[in-house]
Amino acid sequence: MTAKQALQSYYLPVIARTTTTVRSKPTLLLSCNKLPGSSPLFFQATSSLPSRSAVAKCSGGDNLKDALSGMVGKQVEELLGKEENKGLLDELEKASERVEIARRELAEIERQELESKQVREYVNQLETRASEIEECLQEISAAKSLVEEAERSLSAGGSQNEASEKDKERIDSIKAAGVCALVGTLAGLPVSLAQVTSYEQLLLPLAVTFFSCALFGVTFRYAVRRDLDDSNLKTGAIAAFGFVKGLGRLSGGAPLELNPGSILSHGIDGAVYVSQSVLVFGFAAVSLDYCFKVGLISPFPLKASPSENKAE
Repeated sequence: MTAKQALQSYYLPVIARTTTTVRSKPTLLLSCNKLPGSSPLFFQATSSLPSRSAVAKCSGGDNLKDALSGMVGKQVEELLGKEENKGLLDELEKASERVEIARRELAEIERQELESKQVREYVNQLETRASEIEECLQEISAAKSLVEEAERSLSAGGSQNEASEKDKERIDSIKAAGVCALVGTLAGLPVSLAQVTSYEQLLLPLAVTFFSCALFGVTFRYAVRRDLDDSNLKTGAIAAFGFVKGLGRLSGGAPLELNPGSILSHGIDGAVYVSQSVLVFGFAAVSLDYCFKVGLISPFPLKASPSENKAE
């Protein structure tokens, strides 16, 4: 804002009030010391105004206002052109600049205060979130400790259950070995009696048959597992043990000679030995299979797998 504009903006309202006062009480125009703005510029501007008689000649208030405004504008221009008023105008311009600077600084301060308020609110939100996160972390830590404790309990219980199941597996294997050994020995007793001449000679064949059938019972339980209706698997296990035991007895007899008589004799003896062994292991397998089906002995493993349960 220039000095001229400042002066006009300051004195025009005064002129408007003055014209109003002139219309109501013309004598008040002469009391210049009672009007606002007792500066030298205002005094010089008002001193050059027309007298009361000239003012009274103006018929309308608006015309009077326009006339006074024009005269004041001219007086302001004359005052601005004088040398003695330049310093005052410079000070007025500097004051106007300082006011503008102060306004800008005030607006900047208000903006910074608003930003500071927003930052404080954001910091408060972050602190609230941080406390919530800390509480969540504490809850997660407590839940993790509970899970670890539960896992330790389950592992301890699982190890105990596993040990108990292993003990039960061993007991059922011993039962299978005992059943097969007893039934197999009784089934092979007639054959052993036909091959010996005294009771002392009967002791060794019966002991061999007993331990062979006991081993067969354990192996048969692990081989068949829960496939109790698989006849091929059962027959294969019986034949394998029968051939091994029968051919073992054949190899312990007279040596084989490369002539038809020796070959035929060894062939017949081998067939007899294998048949006897298959018969003994067959009886043992039938007795053990019966114990599986009636529940006296549990097949291996004690608990069926999920796939086996689904197949059943």
